[in-house]
Amino acid sequence: MISEGKEQSARILATCLIAGAVMVAGFSLLTLYLAAPNDRWLQWTRKKKKPVRVYMDGCFDMMHYGHCNALRQARALGDQLVVGVVSDAEIIANKGPPVTPLHERMIMVNAVKWVDEVISDAPYAITKDFMKKLFDEYNIDYIIHGDDPCVLPDGTDAYELAKKAGRYKQIKRTEGVSSTDIVGRMLLCVRERSISDSHNHSSLQRQFSHGHNQKVEERGSGGTRVSHFLPTSRRIVQFSNGKGPGPDARIIYIDGAFDLFHAGHVEILRIARGLGDFLLVGIHNDQTVSAKRGAHRPIMNLHERSLSVLACRYVDEVIIGAPWEVSKDMLLHKSARCIGHEGIGAGV
Repeated sequence: MISEGKEQSARILATCLIAGAVMVAGFSLLTLYLAAPNDRWLQWTRKKKKPVRVYMDGCFDMMHYGHCNALRQARALGDQLVVGVVSDAEIIANKGPPVTPLHERMIMVNAVKWVDEVISDAPYAITKDFMKKLFDEYNIDYIIHGDDPCVLPDGTDAYELAKKAGRYKQIKRTEGVSSTDIVGRMLLCVRERSISDSHNHSSLQRQFSHGHNQKVEERGSGGTRVSHFLPTSRRIVQFSNGKGPGPDARIIYIDGAFDLFHAGHVEILRIARGLGDFLLVGIHNDQTVSAKRGAHRPIMNLHERSLSVLACRYVDEVIIGAPWEVSKDMLLHKSARCIGHEGIGAGV
C-alpha cells in the first residue's frame, strides 16, 4: 500500500515536471513568435523614417533673398537639402561670366540656414550621369527647381530627364528680385553720379524687373531703387528662427547696412556669433544708410536687406531699422553684451 502511494506520488511529480517544461517551451515559442513581427515592425518603422533628401542647384550669383527663399521652399519639400553650386565654366558656357566667383558663391550657399549639404562644381543641366550620381551616391529622392523656365542654349529643358524619371518637384519663384535686377540698380547708381544736380538725381529712377517696361520713378527718401518687393509679416516669420535667447545667454549685437549681402558679411557674422550664444543684428534703415554712405545707397531696401541677414545661419534675430547710435536703454532692453559695426567687428 505504501509502495503504491509512493509510485503514485512519483507519477504525479513527473507529470508536473513535464507540464512545467511544456509550459516553459510554449512560452518561449510564443515570445519568439511575438518578437519576430515586432522586429519586422521596427525595421519597417526605421525604413519609413528614412529622411527625404532633395536636391536643388543654381548659379547663386550675387546671392539675394530670392535665392534664399527658393532654398527655404526646397527644404520644406524634404528633410535634408543638398545644393549644387554651378561651376564658373558652366555658367560662362550657358549664361555668360558670373559676377561672383565659385568660392564666394559656395560661402554664401553654405551660410543659408536651410542648406544641409553643398556640392561644388555642379553641372548647369541635369545629365543622365549626374542624375544617377545624385540618386546613387547622394541618396537624392527629388530634384527641385523654380517655376521659371531653365532652357539650355540648344533649346532643351535643363530638367527634362528629372521630369521623365518622375523625380522632379517645382517651387514658386520669388517675384520682385533677380541678379539682373540688382546689376541694373547698380548701373543706375553709376549713371546718376554723372548727371548734374539740376536733375535732382531723379530722372534715372527706373524699375528693373523681369522684362517689364522700364518706367521712370521718383526716388524714395532713402535713395533705394524702386522694386516690386512687397514685404509681409508672413515672409518675415518664414525667415525667422522663432526663438529668443535663453535666460543666461551671452547676447552679441552687431549692426550695419548689410547692403548687397556678400561673403564678407557672412564672415563677420560668423565671427560675431562665435563670441556668444545669441546673435542680434541691427539693420539700419534706408535714410540712415543714405546719410552715412552716400545719396545713392543702399542698393537694396531695408526689408530686402533684413531678409538676406535673417537667412544667414549665424543670425538669431534682427532689429529692422536699428538706430545708428546704440543707446544705454537699448543695451538694457536687449541685454546685449558685445557691440560692433559691420566692417569693424564686434568688441566687448
